[in-house]
Amino acid sequence: MATVRPGAYRRLARRISQRIKPPPSFITTSHHPQPLSVHHHHHHHHHHHHGLKMPRFDLRNKGQSGIPFYTPAQEPAAGTAADASTAPTLYTPLRMRSLELHNRFVVSPMCQYSADDGHLTDYHLVHLGQFALHGAGVVMVEATATEPRGRISPQDSGLWQDSQMEPLRRIVNYVHSQNTKAGIQIAHAGRKASTLAPWIGGSANKALAGEEHGGWPDQVVGPSAIPFSDDHATPAELSVDDIRGLVKSFGEAALRAVKAGFDLIEIHGAHGYLITEFLSPISNKRTDSYGGSFDNRTRFLREVIETVRSVIPDSMPLWLRVSATEWMEWTGEPSWDLESTVRLAKLLPALGVDALDVSSGGNDPRQRLLREKTYQTDLARAIRRALRADGLDLVVGAVGNIDGAEFARDVVQEGGEQSADLVLVARHFLREPDFVLNAAERLGVPVKWPNQGSPLNITWKLDPDQVVFYLSNNNAPYWPIGFANINDGSVTAQVPTTYSYNTGHIVAFTNDGLGPVGASQEFPVN
Repeated sequence: MATVRPGAYRRLARRISQRIKPPPSFITTSHHPQPLSVHHHHHHHHHHHHGLKMPRFDLRNKGQSGIPFYTPAQEPAAGTAADASTAPTLYTPLRMRSLELHNRFVVSPMCQYSADDGHLTDYHLVHLGQFALHGAGVVMVEATATEPRGRISPQDSGLWQDSQMEPLRRIVNYVHSQNTKAGIQIAHAGRKASTLAPWIGGSANKALAGEEHGGWPDQVVGPSAIPFSDDHATPAELSVDDIRGLVKSFGEAALRAVKAGFDLIEIHGAHGYLITEFLSPISNKRTDSYGGSFDNRTRFLREVIETVRSVIPDSMPLWLRVSATEWMEWTGEPSWDLESTVRLAKLLPALGVDALDVSSGGNDPRQRLLREKTYQTDLARAIRRALRADGLDLVVGAVGNIDGAEFARDVVQEGGEQSADLVLVARHFLREPDFVLNAAERLGVPVKWPNQGSPLNITWKLDPDQVVFYLSNNNAPYWPIGFANINDGSVTAQVPTTYSYNTGHIVAFTNDGLGPVGASQEFPVN
């Protein structure tokens, strides 16, 4: 209950502009009309309007530029700190080539087993769009196969033909409409291809997709004819000509991604898929130039990187995801381990890679993972330290179990224990699509909210002697808690019981008919 002395409001109304500190700068919205270019191919003579002039836009509600439909501009993007100089690193911008990310949150690529012959659908537009709406710095499209036999499942995303660009372009346009960035992960499943969606298989290893399921068990390929497990297909060993064709397929998929409008591309070199299979001496028993030594086992990856880098613009960042270890050290046999990854990481800047996304495992069912929650972020930290010790400023991304505001903050916080520069969040974004905004509130960081979801950008139609009340908790986002009539000079505001406001205060915003303005008065909650 917040009670205000009689008479206080009339004095407040008269002297409000001198007395009150304004809210954060992004709350006050400019009402100046913006110049607008109208596309002349639209038919403006709609006779069914009976002579009424129907404006296409409200000129005060400026549209987002660079997209093929009208939607209000999000300036700045949702999830942008009101003051980056005081915000934790998590809510500060990061520049890579010509790309500036407005915060450090990346929606990690997540297979949805929902594509239609490699084409994404409205499902993916809604699935990925929600993360852009709620402020993620980068929204990454799931592992997208460079050829049909490179899919993990028959329902995986693909970019092996031009018709697959159009649904992707729609998703990119939506992400851009929210003033954020779109990435895509290009991939080949290798010997782990032709499996069923995980909810069908019912085992730790996904079940094999036979031809009756739309699978291709007889066309699965790998560096050597060694299956991932007994319930996977035995791959055919790739010839050198096949390998050259696969390198080319990565370049062609990357070019289609550029044409679809993506801001960045990630090469999938992790989780036991084709690139991992070449890197690991457990899955790669070749005796030619693609097997044996470290240089030979990394050759396929290096050729893929060089090909992709050569077809994408110089201004576009290129990321690489790797499994930092196979978790096979316990066997005593040679495997791909942290030392191998550090050695590879140091080659990446010269190859034109801008970020290393550090995952682990997935190449052998006998792997033994560590039980610590930080098992993967610790790998990122070790790699980042080794890079920085050599003066290399490759951006490092951490992924795995990042499911809370404090954990995400600590992973990227500049200083002593920093593990990474980016946090990639997967499962937790499925549980909490507005994690970026909620984490900001939990950490007490004022951030921009999407226009349509922000209480401060809603127009309230009130009498002049009414006030809108907001509950503010340590300068976190303001939540409307209703109207209060102040004619009698005192006010009682209903505070939602679900909201922790013991350290908060009530903020009143006067109203001029255009919506809340930068005039507020704080009252302690008592």
